[in-house]
Amino acid sequence: MSEMPLPFLKMHGLGNDFVVLDARARHLEISAAAARRIADRTRGVGCDQLLILEPARNGGDLYLKILNADGGEVGACGNGTRCVARLVFEETGKTEAKIETRAGLLSGIASDGQVTVDMGPAYLDWADIPLARAQDTLHLDFACGPLSDPCAVGLGNPHVLFFVADAEAVDLPTLGPKIEHDPLFPERVNVGIVQPLAENHIRYRVWERGVGITVACGSGACAAAVASARRGLTGRRVRVTLDGGDLSIEWREQDGHVLMTGPASKSFSGTLAPELLAL
Repeated sequence: MSEMPLPFLKMHGLGNDFVVLDARARHLEISAAAARRIADRTRGVGCDQLLILEPARNGGDLYLKILNADGGEVGACGNGTRCVARLVFEETGKTEAKIETRAGLLSGIASDGQVTVDMGPAYLDWADIPLARAQDTLHLDFACGPLSDPCAVGLGNPHVLFFVADAEAVDLPTLGPKIEHDPLFPERVNVGIVQPLAENHIRYRVWERGVGITVACGSGACAAAVASARRGLTGRRVRVTLDGGDLSIEWREQDGHVLMTGPASKSFSGTLAPELLAL
């Protein structure tokens, strides 16, 4: 890694926070160890995910590489995609952004001071999520402690959603890591706790794989909305209340795509010390 100063931008979506690195004009190799150092909240910058902007590969505005705080690469990040879409709007003057990810091409649209991202279709077949064996994804044969009868949804990342009467009462710090690493989930899993509040409103808490508890997870909020609609607990337009605030989710009937609307905020900028980047 070059010792040239490496600028970064700190952003967040409802408190789900990111270190954004621009690798479009310079080659960057961020190792898993370096990602962990940067994400460390006491010795590094601190973040839930690193967002690395790379040159577009298939005609989009750019390619977005996403590393979790543990250094593992993931396919999608809804809050992060909104943040990157905002940067594209500011760079280009456009109101639409095409962002390539490992999970596919995602579209961001400026929306009354917020950003709407088309997260693509929700995957509901067990093999697409993926699960380790064939299951009815609407009612998984799975339990952990007091949690049981979850729904599974794929949205670039695998999600398992448990429906409860009181989301705040769930011991997520204890149950989250156990479920994340269960053999049923070969790529590990994001663990969501969902409390239906009204026909168009749910409460959602999340344990993110490779990160832990976060105050907001965009793809997880989308998965929670899809699961709630599949169970008949809500309609297809849902307000999702997370620890960090609210997101508006629509699961479109005509094509199965999931649209997420929420804020994308800048916090500060700086440069990374070379020792954080050592391989």
